[in-house]
Amino acid sequence: MAYDLSERLVIGLASSALFDLEESDRVFREQGEASYRIYQRDNENKPLSTGVAFPFIKRLLSLNELSPDNPPIEVVLLSRNDPETGLRVMKSIEHHELGITRAIFLQGRYPHRFIPALNISLFLSANRQDVDQAILAGHPAGQVLSSGDLDLTDEEELRIAFDFDGVLVTDESETIYQQQGIDAFHEYERANAQVPPEAGLLAVFLRKLAYIQMLEKQREEETQGAYRPKVRVSIVTARNAPAHERVIHTMRSWGVTVNEAYFLGGIAKEHVLGIIKPHIFFDDQASHLSATSDILPSVHVPFGQLNHGLGASEEGAVRPGLSSREEGAA
Repeated sequence: MAYDLSERLVIGLASSALFDLEESDRVFREQGEASYRIYQRDNENKPLSTGVAFPFIKRLLSLNELSPDNPPIEVVLLSRNDPETGLRVMKSIEHHELGITRAIFLQGRYPHRFIPALNISLFLSANRQDVDQAILAGHPAGQVLSSGDLDLTDEEELRIAFDFDGVLVTDESETIYQQQGIDAFHEYERANAQVPPEAGLLAVFLRKLAYIQMLEKQREEETQGAYRPKVRVSIVTARNAPAHERVIHTMRSWGVTVNEAYFLGGIAKEHVLGIIKPHIFFDDQASHLSATSDILPSVHVPFGQLNHGLGASEEGAVRPGLSSREEGAA
């Protein structure tokens, strides 16, 4: 019987999100593809160092203990390497004892084409071009940004934080704010407080996380509290009253209960995020992420008019994990 992905939480992952490829990227840029191929072969048995998304992925995969015979989470490597140069990545995965056994090697071609076929709820890469292609095709994707702070402790809790507009829902309300101002935005949100916005790119990912949390609650009840739930989900948004109500009604309509919500009304998000310390944070605005990426793993979801139209800024506003290489180790 074929391995069914339809009911699982599936993450698609470029090696540039999982491992530190700075040295490999430099060889490719400065010496070319032939030297890069030799370099990877010579270092085939030298494990790559962990990258920005590694703590998130490691903790996420640990949740498969909830159902070892039918694991609820699957992570698939989607790599621009060819199979030979990608062998070092697979050996590094084995070295770090990650439960990733499925991989696709594309020799420079775009990976986003495989997102629907593999039922992927989130694709992560440090390559902005790959992420843009995925989002333009309507698929859930985010660019992992360079970060100086990686939580590699043995702590079991997994904390995930989301912005709301442009991430969990579309940028419909954000566009009204940008074009008409705060008063028009608040008036629109009051009038539509009971009406959920159109779901955004990461809505399915959040719903799949909610299912994992349900499995955790069941395990907690079965073990009479011996098992303690690990997943903790937060919404960190620039919305405040009265626009907070629509967020709550949206979560209710989706059947999702988040653990925490922060309605900051313009307070810098890094102040709160520095306290709750999520293992990954998703936001659509580069201006927010330029500060958060210094203190925690951050993912840019370049969706909507702020990124591709109204108010769009240069990509240099955030620091990508790989800035130049389009065809190699991502």
